[in-house]
Amino acid sequence: MNTIIPDKSEIDNVLSMRHTQEVFEKLKNARVAVAGLGGLGSNIALMLARAGVGTLHLIDFDEVDLSNLNRQQYFICHLGMYKTDAIKDEISRINPYINVITDCVKVTDENIDTLFKDDNIICEAFDNPDCKAMLVNRILETRKDAYIVAASGMAGTEKSNTIITRKITDRFYLCGDETSGAVKGNGLMSPRVTICAAHQANTILRLILGKYDV
Repeated sequence: MNTIIPDKSEIDNVLSMRHTQEVFEKLKNARVAVAGLGGLGSNIALMLARAGVGTLHLIDFDEVDLSNLNRQQYFICHLGMYKTDAIKDEISRINPYINVITDCVKVTDENIDTLFKDDNIICEAFDNPDCKAMLVNRILETRKDAYIVAASGMAGTEKSNTIITRKITDRFYLCGDETSGAVKGNGLMSPRVTICAAHQANTILRLILGKYDV
């Protein structure tokens, strides 16, 4: 079956009608970095793509494996692929005209400044608490022009409404319940992870549109 791909003007017109032209232009001209493409980041990247964010900078060093399929936006056909390549492929199926920049690397103290130098909105979506703290602290310390949206606490099957978004500082937003970590018998499940990812994606859209309150 041959798929007919709409041209850019068709997709743009639909998004403009959905969002209004003013909102569409702001989203189309925005650039967002998503650091980590696991349960949070893979969902966030696709949500932002569907909304029409014009440039997505995707960063991850890992490959897709079977353990990812219970909560991350991957399929069996992606097994063994780098997550950056897999999500880029999925975005192309949603909107092939979005500018997707990928860096298949691990974020470290040595490369963090270079990696994010062109990004003014940065989404932290790591699994590792130390990596989360490293990214958040470095951006807040060195980038007075950047916003960072991070997450903490989304494991298990606790109540959905315990996941919230808090404005920590003028440039730092935190999503999650801030308590429920992944432990035996209370692991990461798709519903709550996706709820938290939606909080992060919505916060990013609000920042693009100049809505800085929570």
